[in-house]
Amino acid sequence: MTQYAVTGMSCAACVARVEKAVKKVEGVEDCAVSLLTNSMGVEGSADPAAVIAAVEGAGYGASVKSEAKKNAPADVSADAALLEDHETPALRRRLAASLGFLAVLMYLSMGHMMLGWPLPSFLDGNMIAQGVLQMLLAGIVMVINQAFFISGTKSLLGGAPNMDTLVALGSFASFAYSVVALLLMTGVSGDTGAMMAYHEDFYFESAAMILALITVGKMLEARSKGKTTDALKGLMQLAPRTATAIRDGRETVIPASEILLGEIFVVRPGEQIPVDGVVIEGAGAVNESALTGESLPVDKAEGDRVSSATMNQSGFLKCRATRVGEDTTLAQIIRLVEDAAATKAPIAKLADRVSGVFVPVVIGIAVVTTLIWLAMGAETGFAVARGVSVLVISCPCALGLATPVAIMAGSGVGAKNGILFKTAAALEMLGRTEIVALDKTGTITRGEPEVTGIYPAADVSESELLRVALALEAKSEHPLSRAILRHAEKSGLSPEATEDFEAIAGRGLSATLGGQKIIGGSRDFIVEQATIPDVLAETADALAGEGKTPLFFATNGKALGFIAVADVIKEDSRRAVEDLRGMGVKTVMLTGDNERTAQAVGHEAGVDEIVAGVLPDGKENVVRELQSKGKTAMVGDGINDAPALTRADVGVAIGAGADVAVDAADVVLMKSRLADAVAAVRLSRATLKNIKENLFWAFIYNLVGIPLAAGVFIPVFGWKLTPMFGAAAMSLSSFCVVTNALRLNFFRLYGENENVIIEEIKKKEVRNMEKKMKIEGMTCGHCEARVKKVLEALPGVAEAKVSHETGTAVVTLNAEVADDALKQVVEAEDYKVLSVG
Repeated sequence: MTQYAVTGMSCAACVARVEKAVKKVEGVEDCAVSLLTNSMGVEGSADPAAVIAAVEGAGYGASVKSEAKKNAPADVSADAALLEDHETPALRRRLAASLGFLAVLMYLSMGHMMLGWPLPSFLDGNMIAQGVLQMLLAGIVMVINQAFFISGTKSLLGGAPNMDTLVALGSFASFAYSVVALLLMTGVSGDTGAMMAYHEDFYFESAAMILALITVGKMLEARSKGKTTDALKGLMQLAPRTATAIRDGRETVIPASEILLGEIFVVRPGEQIPVDGVVIEGAGAVNESALTGESLPVDKAEGDRVSSATMNQSGFLKCRATRVGEDTTLAQIIRLVEDAAATKAPIAKLADRVSGVFVPVVIGIAVVTTLIWLAMGAETGFAVARGVSVLVISCPCALGLATPVAIMAGSGVGAKNGILFKTAAALEMLGRTEIVALDKTGTITRGEPEVTGIYPAADVSESELLRVALALEAKSEHPLSRAILRHAEKSGLSPEATEDFEAIAGRGLSATLGGQKIIGGSRDFIVEQATIPDVLAETADALAGEGKTPLFFATNGKALGFIAVADVIKEDSRRAVEDLRGMGVKTVMLTGDNERTAQAVGHEAGVDEIVAGVLPDGKENVVRELQSKGKTAMVGDGINDAPALTRADVGVAIGAGADVAVDAADVVLMKSRLADAVAAVRLSRATLKNIKENLFWAFIYNLVGIPLAAGVFIPVFGWKLTPMFGAAAMSLSSFCVVTNALRLNFFRLYGENENVIIEEIKKKEVRNMEKKMKIEGMTCGHCEARVKKVLEALPGVAEAKVSHETGTAVVTLNAEVADDALKQVVEAEDYKVLSVG
């Protein structure tokens, strides 16, 4: 999709005209114009010059966004510059000038004539002079607001009248009718009664008031529209301005935009990471809240990826740039939000069809209204007032803004919380979802096995069983082996050396430890060489029924016990599934695991239906079957679930991290929490509800307002609407629609229970946080003991593992502890802390 900046649009009719013109250009497959962001997205292979020419031919201005960015001020983000609100200040100045002349006009026309306020002697009693002065004042206000007349006339002559056309026609009709009355008044000079009759036909104040009130509405609308893009502008302002690159062996501060792919850069504590990269030296804690909404810092070490716009809170990082410019994570997020705003939601199509014919129909209604009242014998002034009221009360803007302001607000709220909608259609469709298919591994479960329990034989200790298992599994590359290694590492154990190691594919491992033969693996493998006690066998069967895998171990023909390993479900998975079911959404778990394991995990998660033994290609067929039962969303990791994500009505990629542009997904979740998938559905439904509310009020406003302005209710209720009140109602309609969309900024994505679980997850992550300190000056075990003692005395430190040989201290935390606090207590013992990360 190619993005363009479009200028000169004022309402939904303008949008329809631009889209119609661009879709005629050769090579354009689709085109979506956003009145909210004054932008246009064009799909296809069309020449940008031809697209721009088509827009200009329709009476508007256009430029490719990449070109528009080059003109952005140096002190602001190029993207943010395109969204900067230049309209509100200009409208404010225009309104101030208009009100100054309008105040004098209203004093003259209303204050003197209706309230008897005094006039200067040269005007008092001279109705022709008063009329001429009113005409001049109204004319000045019209010149100040000439933009309405220029835009409206160009659109009318181009065959596509817009909102400005209605305003210009209404104001000009009032002014022209009043001028005619003034000319006729001069012909009856001296006849006070006749002159007074013509004076009562003056609508100069209406001609000026219409323009002033519409300008008020436009100013309020522009201000509110600016607020709906605050989230997007906030993302744009996150872009780092400078970077410290290593050039010619020296550190050089350069603009972040000048970093080259593969170039080395450094980041110190308190600095933003300028581009995406990989850590090649050093360690630190990086705050990624700008991208993911997660406030807890993430530890980074050699080999870890870092993303642009995140903040290095502690430690020194030397990185190699892997994504620069428009390819960085931040740039991709901004592009996704912009693309979502530039696309049309299906629900907006009705409003677009109505907007395309709205203005010509309104002009027709105004003419017919005037003629009917004249035919009924009404005075000319009364009939003209009814026609003008119809022109100025009609509002295509409210229809045109109803959908895009809600889409922008919803997309912005999602982006701030790590939920990215690629298109407006995806934002709408997710809210209509009836079935959610969930991949098991990595979506419902953590995606990596963990030790869930150690079950030694009667005469064997847990530590002995773990010691043998660690020695045997240390040389294996199997995922279950890594689970045991991670568990042992947390316990502070190191593997002992073994000999004659052998891996028997699909069965188990064997080796020699201290002259004794040790084996480990499945029960079938172990029973060939050792006897397993009945108690252990029964316990293992029960755990296998819960979806866990028992790994048995034996030494010299004697069973030592087993260690249970499983891919456990995430802390928030069960609550997320419950919330989806509570929202009336059916949940289906898809997995390639065997039926027994799938049933255990599915039952624990609480899903409605379980489909086991399906490969990635098979998941697509399952999703196809589910679609026959209702709108289906697929939640997966975006890699092996790609066929199913593409097949689903909405594909949701979870845990995307820096890979925000997962091609197969329509919605991208930055974090790995299933609660975010629920939040996305909840946000989508809230946005869809907001759009419906906006469209309802926009249609109802026009359905009620136009007949009221035309005088339909005068014979029945005596209700009569003057052109001034019509203009005021028109101004408020757009303002109300935009303000209603702003309510989404206060929408609560997560329920109370989800918030509690998320906070518990964060606390657990804090408890499991480790910091590695490099310390100089330790020479013996006594040094280790001193450093260990002072570190573990600090509140929040659970454990400190100190080694004088490596000059390090690995500190495990159960609460947040500042790096400076760790450094201070160690240096108080006369050791030098080189780094904390």
